[in-house]
Amino acid sequence: MTASKPKLLIVEDDEGLLRQLRWAYDDYEVVAAGDRASAIALLRAEEPAVVTLDLGLPPDPDGTSEGFAALAEMLAIKPDLKVIVASGHGARESALRAIAEGAYDFYQKPVDIDELGLIVSRAFHVQRLEAENRRLAESGGEDATVLGGMITAAPEMLKVARTIERVAGADVSVMLLGASGTGKELLARGVHRASGRARHGFVAINCAAIPENLLEAELFGYEKGAFTGAIKTTEGKIELAQGGTLFLDEVGDIPLPLQVKLLRFLQERVIERIGGRKPIPVDTRIVCATHQNLEAMIADGRFREDLYYRLAEIVVRIPTLAERSGDAALLARHFLLRFAREMNPQVKGLAPDALAAIDAWAWPGNVRELENRMKRAVIMADGKLVAAADLDLPASNAGEDGGDVINLKAAREGADRKVIRRALARSEGNISNTARLLGISRPTLYDLLKQYDMHA
Repeated sequence: MTASKPKLLIVEDDEGLLRQLRWAYDDYEVVAAGDRASAIALLRAEEPAVVTLDLGLPPDPDGTSEGFAALAEMLAIKPDLKVIVASGHGARESALRAIAEGAYDFYQKPVDIDELGLIVSRAFHVQRLEAENRRLAESGGEDATVLGGMITAAPEMLKVARTIERVAGADVSVMLLGASGTGKELLARGVHRASGRARHGFVAINCAAIPENLLEAELFGYEKGAFTGAIKTTEGKIELAQGGTLFLDEVGDIPLPLQVKLLRFLQERVIERIGGRKPIPVDTRIVCATHQNLEAMIADGRFREDLYYRLAEIVVRIPTLAERSGDAALLARHFLLRFAREMNPQVKGLAPDALAAIDAWAWPGNVRELENRMKRAVIMADGKLVAAADLDLPASNAGEDGGDVINLKAAREGADRKVIRRALARSEGNISNTARLLGISRPTLYDLLKQYDMHA
């Protein structure tokens, strides 16, 4: 049965204290050594995750030289090892030196069993978190990364990715619908890379970021002398994407007069530059995206229905981050590792309260908000682990122990909230449709919304 217990290596030459520690740590599989050589041998053979190390080892039991030599050798063998050092000799100086040389924590003799037990428990917890961080980062191949760059393990996003992979090879226009910050451009690039046009260019333009009077010139280009400042003939984005893919982000912001010209291109596959008279054939695939409700815009006369059907030969709806099961924590770890390398190498992982807060937050700004919060957190973090406060998120009430264990009521409430949010999103806030999706009555749904302080 001990095989399932975490392994703890105790390096201690005091037999009486060692027996006391063995008895106190019945929750662990304890292996023990009384000197540096035995400790190194057991480290190699047993591969414990946590070590308690007495710095006063023979042949220098009254000093710390042998203990520090053991610390250095252990960390050279297993850099992620959590070593908790102890000494009664010059405690403050030894503590500072041990932490500087890579120890996880320090305690002073005489030993307080309860205090040391808490430090050991936390060390195992941190080790598990860091191991999970590494596993997720290293598994970025098939189960975490799709379309050559989208980080996800959520079934909801994997379904989107498989859809895009299937349609990428068909030379049809694709419309990506989703909230701001959900990764529409990343998926558009995935369409391009998975298509037969990958060897040609991918050109992106944000239609909402360019003034209306300049957008036509950006898309279709212009001839020399077409207007003041047109000192040379310039190709537009559609021409620049010849043979490749043009990504029209926020396509709902294209003004109506320009929609007519774009429709003509999609129907005839020719363009005319501003000031030009010669039609220019262009072989460019269109992928577009918007967070707006184009069907409502069509009803209001703000978007052409015929253009919509030309652009939306294939429609792919992208779920919000809140609807992507487990992706918030996965992406948080991904961003943490990236920003830590660039800005704060001492940061190694996420504290339990940070993971709980990430799971509890609704992420209205989606992946973009998560990325920005993680960048801030890595910069602000004082220690090795990012805390909820570093993320500027409210601490979750997932449990006093930091979030690993939550009570059944809290788990049920979290599951209810998640499913209700997803149903509301799919029904675009319509209460009757949401209740139908959930298989409950409208009064029951209203009661749940009131109970969980949620809004349609």
